[in-house]
Amino acid sequence: MRIRIVDAFTDRPFAGNPAGVLLLDSAGFPDDTWLQQVAAEVNLAETAFAHPLPPGGTADWALRWFTPLTEVDMCGHATLATAHVLHTTGMASGEVRFAARCGILTATAHRDGTLTLDFPTAPLTPATAPARLAEVLGAEPVTVLDTGAHIGDLLVELADEAAVRALAPDLPGLAACSRRGVIVTAAAEEPAGDYDFVSRGFFPRVGIDEDPVTGSAHTALAPFWSARLGRDELTGLQCSARSGLVRTSLRGDRTLLTGAAVTVIDGELLTAP
Repeated sequence: MRIRIVDAFTDRPFAGNPAGVLLLDSAGFPDDTWLQQVAAEVNLAETAFAHPLPPGGTADWALRWFTPLTEVDMCGHATLATAHVLHTTGMASGEVRFAARCGILTATAHRDGTLTLDFPTAPLTPATAPARLAEVLGAEPVTVLDTGAHIGDLLVELADEAAVRALAPDLPGLAACSRRGVIVTAAAEEPAGDYDFVSRGFFPRVGIDEDPVTGSAHTALAPFWSARLGRDELTGLQCSARSGLVRTSLRGDRTLLTGAAVTVIDGELLTAP
């Protein structure tokens, strides 16, 4: 059984966000315990599992994502990685439709090698900052928003890009502050540069201390910064140690996320379900 490691939201190896990708030839998913064990063994932010669906339906592949500890409702970078594998192996062309927990998601390949994901836009609502949020972050929040059921994160705006880059949060303390994780963000220091805003994502509650590049977070970052900057087309830099760029395009209740991906490992999983 082939298993691949794909770096997503980057055009070069060893950057962006690595995801495990396992394409199944069965008509359904194996037992959840086995899926979770594989994800724990891969030990990346997410491992994606997909199996083909019968022709003529609303989707082409069923897709699920697991962190080393649990299944998640939505994942952008592992969806991009899965679409990249399907296209680079000739198993798909053009648009691919995925049936996932959060609904039907699509991925469209472009001639330049990038892919565009079509995801639901996160509904942002003002939130009261948890009592110890500033203390465990190590920075004072400017704005705190809830990102809705599918993501379950807090979106926290900080004063500037330097504050985002300098964060060294208390991760066990941060785990108590949201259902899934905390996304921190600020406007780019140079608005006319290569990116419009920066972010970092911390998800210790689901076994990911800091996620290198979080596609799903950009379904919340896109509407937040589009409203602030007055433009629907933006580029976000997730300034983790590995770093990655996500181009966002706000389309009302849908957000388009565009990025590149690179396969870095193509191997064999020897333990079958």
